[in-house]
Amino acid sequence: MMLDYQSLLLALGVSAACLMVTLLGTWFSRRTDSFLLTLVASLCLVVAGIVAYSSYTTQSGMIPAVIAYTFLMAGFSTIYAASVQFRTGEKPWYLAGGIFIVCLALGLPLFLAGLDGLGLIMMNILTALLLIGTAGQYWTARAEAPGPLGGMVLLYAVSGLSFALCASVLLADSKMTLGRAPTNWAENLNIGICIAGMTGIGALSLALHQWRMAALHRREAMTDSLTGLLNRRALFAQYGERRFGASTAVIVFDIDRFKTINDEYGHSAGDEVLRLFARDMLAEVTPAACAARLGGEEFAMIVSEIMPGRAERIANEVRKRFAARDILADGTILRCTVSAGVAVGLPEGQPFETVLSLADSALYEAKRSGRDRVELASYLRSIPAVPESRTSA
Repeated sequence: MMLDYQSLLLALGVSAACLMVTLLGTWFSRRTDSFLLTLVASLCLVVAGIVAYSSYTTQSGMIPAVIAYTFLMAGFSTIYAASVQFRTGEKPWYLAGGIFIVCLALGLPLFLAGLDGLGLIMMNILTALLLIGTAGQYWTARAEAPGPLGGMVLLYAVSGLSFALCASVLLADSKMTLGRAPTNWAENLNIGICIAGMTGIGALSLALHQWRMAALHRREAMTDSLTGLLNRRALFAQYGERRFGASTAVIVFDIDRFKTINDEYGHSAGDEVLRLFARDMLAEVTPAACAARLGGEEFAMIVSEIMPGRAERIANEVRKRFAARDILADGTILRCTVSAGVAVGLPEGQPFETVLSLADSALYEAKRSGRDRVELASYLRSIPAVPESRTSA
């Protein structure tokens, strides 16, 4: 029976080591997922704890138990901290260290006092809480990748419950001192669940990695790398099939004399101008608005749920903010301006491309009229603007 139990422990250690190698390889392929490296560190500690616990099954005395408890609590504390790191992006080490110290304070004195039975009950309870807490963290973040994260939640929760079961069986035996690791049906079930859980978590971690990579590629394909705004492709994917009513406007911006900026100050200065203008656009973007770079020095903003005149005021706010900027280029303070055209959909609805084309025509009218100005599409000039007090009401 002891040989069988040690075989199970050996299989558990091998599973943990294989998961560690899998996660390390996954982290190497995308190092921004630093929570994977935290998991690798946690599994190193868990494997060391399993080795020490295996020794505790064959040796009497408290030293192997203390070593196993220390490594396992460090490992499971770090596993929980990695799940928090995944959800929040915060560095995990202070959290892992704090939880580990609490675990040592709760359990280590019991082992040192010779009460290893009570110490093992505490270890199983703390491990159950940490694994169920880990499941809770991934459950909170499940919207990012519902399939892989949902599976990981289930596996961590079931593993945690198996440790709780071990604690309950030891409590039922009411033995405060054991002398060596317990062997019972709950312990065997716990090891079997943990082996299956580690295998499943390894597979789901790979699926999560692929899910995140695919999401990253989608974002990169739909985002302008210089400004961080949506690109033209993303704008048309989002709005190309829509019809715009009278409460939705398109504003098209074009930075004045941008070619001259590139020629006189270099493309790095031109790139900085584009980034700063994108920032000024984003200052006016609300949940009912969207900003994109159409290409070159041309940008667009979609504004929904507006009253007459509101889009023009937004365009002028962006124009004034940008014109007031001091832009440092090659040791020189540079001032830039922007022109804009505004078009609004019709009450019966109008295709996005038509409204965009009308805003583009109004933009070129602003260019012809002297630049650094906002022009409305011709059919809007006869519509009176609603005073700001009425729009805010």
